[in-house]
Amino acid sequence: MHKIRIQGGKALNGDIQVSGAKNAALPLLAASLLTDEELVLCNVPDLSDINTMIKLLTHLGVHVFREGRSTIRLKASNITNTTAIYDLVKQMRAGIGVLGPLLARCGEAKVSSPGGCAIGSRPIDLHIEAMKALGATIELDNGYIVAKAPPKGLKGAEIVFKFVTVMGTENALMAAVLAKGESVIINAAREPEVIDLAKCLVSMGADIEGIGTDKIKVKGKSKLHKAKHTVIADRIEAGTFAMVSAITGGSVRLIGAKLEHLNSVALTLAQVGMQLIEEDLSDGQKALKVQVQSPLKGVDITTKPYPGFPTDLQAQFMALMSVSEGASMIAETIFENRFMHVPELNRMGANITVQGSNALVRGTVCLTGAPVMATDLRASSSLVMAGLAAKGETVIDRVYHLDRGYENLVEKLSRIGADIQRIRDS
Repeated sequence: MHKIRIQGGKALNGDIQVSGAKNAALPLLAASLLTDEELVLCNVPDLSDINTMIKLLTHLGVHVFREGRSTIRLKASNITNTTAIYDLVKQMRAGIGVLGPLLARCGEAKVSSPGGCAIGSRPIDLHIEAMKALGATIELDNGYIVAKAPPKGLKGAEIVFKFVTVMGTENALMAAVLAKGESVIINAAREPEVIDLAKCLVSMGADIEGIGTDKIKVKGKSKLHKAKHTVIADRIEAGTFAMVSAITGGSVRLIGAKLEHLNSVALTLAQVGMQLIEEDLSDGQKALKVQVQSPLKGVDITTKPYPGFPTDLQAQFMALMSVSEGASMIAETIFENRFMHVPELNRMGANITVQGSNALVRGTVCLTGAPVMATDLRASSSLVMAGLAAKGETVIDRVYHLDRGYENLVEKLSRIGADIQRIRDS
């Protein structure tokens, strides 16, 4: 098992290439099930969750070919299996995303329930209700969702989500594109990753209106065709590295990141004392230049669905607030157990008090390196941030969490001046 060792206290400066978004790539991979023709995805990050999804799709009969590091060709010309087994789905909750495509294309699906999650419950009832609205019958059998479409296939319908669900919206969207007639998804998630999926489906021949709004209309097609699509840059990775720049007192430029995906974050960071300035590069890419004013100031946030402040940046923002001037109140409204990084940050000298779904962060002058343990993906990145800012050495255990969502994190940080390395547990 690996650990990460950091010698902190260095200002980090330079360019970082932001990888493709994991949370966009996963449903895009699942979308390959919707057609018997080839889907080519570019800018796919090399992450453990991506590799698990590829294993799942291969198990279902999809032919998967890698070209270089970030291009993947998928062809589901003959789906040989409609069962997504527990051993694969348990490793990656996005495995539930094959439910809609399998049901729409094959008329049946047997998908393992993903089970528990360290940061809180992620109920699948909204996915099930969406499939039922389209005419499917659902049974729960020994931990599996067993879904069957009517003999004539799924039928367009109104799907109303009682609260915003990203993966639920994606599942409903992928099922609806092959359903007969028109579907309307009410209270749809508006995240950039959902928009990216919808744009890819349109390039595959789907008829979708209202992309990026909370009301999506879909006119079902009998068949989708081949397409090529480039995965958007990871806004969570970009937000993380922007805060890395600030917490270390450096200057970082984020290649590939787009300001439109980080509007609420940029507004919050402006209050802290940071500016995200968008640049057009000569190769056609966008970039965000991070400028930091000192001292950083404590700011209150409440996590909300997009376009609000993302829960996936809450832990990183807390690390930043721990070295900012004044106090910050952080309210977590998405997951009920997403403050597990607090004891570890406090071990490093942070002053954080949790009461229910709120955390009060009192800024301190300096953090101190310490051995700490990662508990989930985003908690891991907050500990990396704290270690980069701290005096002395920090050793982070259980870094396999990081491998699920950050591509080449150690290498990227090393290139801009961090004293960081992966080490094997002795």
